[in-house]
Amino acid sequence: MTYREILHQYFGFDDFRGIQEPIIESIGSGRDTLGLMPTGGGKSITFQVPALAMPGICIVISPLIALMKDQVAALKDRGIKACSIVSGMSHDAILTTLENCIFGNYKFLYISPERLGSELFRTKVVKMKVSFIAVDESHCISQWGYDFRPSYLSIAQIRDLLPDVPVLALTATATPDVVSDIQRQLRFREENVFRMSFARPNLIYVVRETNNKEAELIHILNSVSGTAIVYVRSRDKSKEIAKLLSSHNISSTFYHAGLKAIEKDERQQAWTRGDIRVMVATNAFGMGIDKADVRLVIHYEMPDAPESYFQETGRGGRDGAPAYAVLLYHPNDQTRLARRVSENYPPKEFIRKVYDKLSYHYEMALGDGEGCRYDFHLEEFCHNYHLPMIQTESALRLLTQAGYLLYEEEVEYASRLTFTVRRDELYRNYSESADQEVVIRTLLRLYTGIFTDYVFIDEKYLARKCGFDDARLFEVLIGLSRARIVSYIPARRTPSVTWLRERVDSDQLVFPPSIYEERKISYEGRIKAMKRYALSHNICRSRLLLSYFGEQQSVPCGRCDNCRRRLANGLRMAESEVIAQQITHLLADGQLHPLEELDTLPFPTDQLDAVLTNLLSEEIILRSPTAIRLSNPPTPANP
Repeated sequence: MTYREILHQYFGFDDFRGIQEPIIESIGSGRDTLGLMPTGGGKSITFQVPALAMPGICIVISPLIALMKDQVAALKDRGIKACSIVSGMSHDAILTTLENCIFGNYKFLYISPERLGSELFRTKVVKMKVSFIAVDESHCISQWGYDFRPSYLSIAQIRDLLPDVPVLALTATATPDVVSDIQRQLRFREENVFRMSFARPNLIYVVRETNNKEAELIHILNSVSGTAIVYVRSRDKSKEIAKLLSSHNISSTFYHAGLKAIEKDERQQAWTRGDIRVMVATNAFGMGIDKADVRLVIHYEMPDAPESYFQETGRGGRDGAPAYAVLLYHPNDQTRLARRVSENYPPKEFIRKVYDKLSYHYEMALGDGEGCRYDFHLEEFCHNYHLPMIQTESALRLLTQAGYLLYEEEVEYASRLTFTVRRDELYRNYSESADQEVVIRTLLRLYTGIFTDYVFIDEKYLARKCGFDDARLFEVLIGLSRARIVSYIPARRTPSVTWLRERVDSDQLVFPPSIYEERKISYEGRIKAMKRYALSHNICRSRLLLSYFGEQQSVPCGRCDNCRRRLANGLRMAESEVIAQQITHLLADGQLHPLEELDTLPFPTDQLDAVLTNLLSEEIILRSPTAIRLSNPPTPANP
């Protein structure tokens, strides 16, 4: 079948969107490929369609367990054989899954990057007929990315085992430096990038400066109708703001990583159905959201990276209708942003102290510990040793990046189930309800060996096969467990710490510049970019974001608060942008130019002076008493 026939048969679409088709053709021809597509651009189609057209299995690497489960369940519903390997699976379950990938005609294996380095996976993957490797959230492999994860570096090692297998890397957020680094880290044979403009013309960016965020939040939600997301930075704040909104008769709930899986599912489904209007959430909420009519995305607190801000605001207006992306800004936010640098990059002496306390906590002797893994409770640990939580978690993250520990904030242990009665006793002495009968029959059909040992189950997939929602299935499983028909152990998430090396004296810990100093500078740059976004009053906000991601030729959106704001001389923002472009073009060589040269531009003097003042205030140009120049002239292209 052709790519379009596959698209129509399995996914119900008649045509590709944006740059989907050229990406598919590129990876289908065996070329290493990097696709840059904004949130909601349809990244999954770019690897699912070519994988179905090619012989063999596609290995999909993703850090998002919930998204992996959703995609595996959706593929199975379409009659496509797919499976996943996630944290918490037993050795036997992983072995069975890998064997099925070798012999079972599976088309997709979803796997987290942490599992790639295991000897079992490395032994089995060389026996698979792999069509290509798809790397989702590929910015995580870049040292310069905002979400660098050391586990992603092991992806390149798989290329040693599968030297002829091409790689498709996908991301929704990447600066030019990150784009180059992704290709280098993944050992692209040649540069091959497909870019889709990150511009979202229907998104209206607004920064609202206020001394009372609570009152402003309520005012905005009462002024703009429709579904909304309110992003906050902490679990406690999500609960607090949801309670505030409910007290003002605004239907809301909260969502964060600490909730039980069933609570997350219930709340997300209620919000998706429209039973709840506002989701107040940390950044744990968002990946894989399938809701097109979000009209408002409000950031109650300022993110520390344009990448995360752009990704989160991109969840608004996916139906193409106008949507607002609002950042609430308080003058004290600048101080809070500056404090995040020291919180995320605490002094090295403090990191060594955390390492020592952790070793003492688990009674780890010098020279011991390599490969040892322990459940870990951050709050309890910090309380026992009188350590600040934010800096301690940052220290654990830096120890992970330096290769001494693996701190996993939430290791998911998959749900397990076994029957506690024999098959011939199943219906003899027990009268089950209609729902329970459906679940029992579906379990027997889907899972083998379920009477002799625990099997791992996927509640989302099981619920779909039963025709239930997740909450209804959960209640049935609990009922069967109470009746002692099954033993059901729901999924749980537990933080953990694993020693990757034997314990050393903390004085011997080494933090290379690429892990500490250079990334700290990069982090400071992202915070500076967010400050500029919040404090700019005379530059199109869409252009500010797009220029950060390397799109220098964008035009004013005409819809953000800055574009709508008239300058004192009556110039609209869009008009001032045209003048600004002419000035910066004149100064593009980076040299000093006499002020008199501005008179050669075809604009009235008062308008030139107004725009010149704005460019100076934004530090886009620099001025001496008699001359001006660009502060950061463009780098000349290679001949």
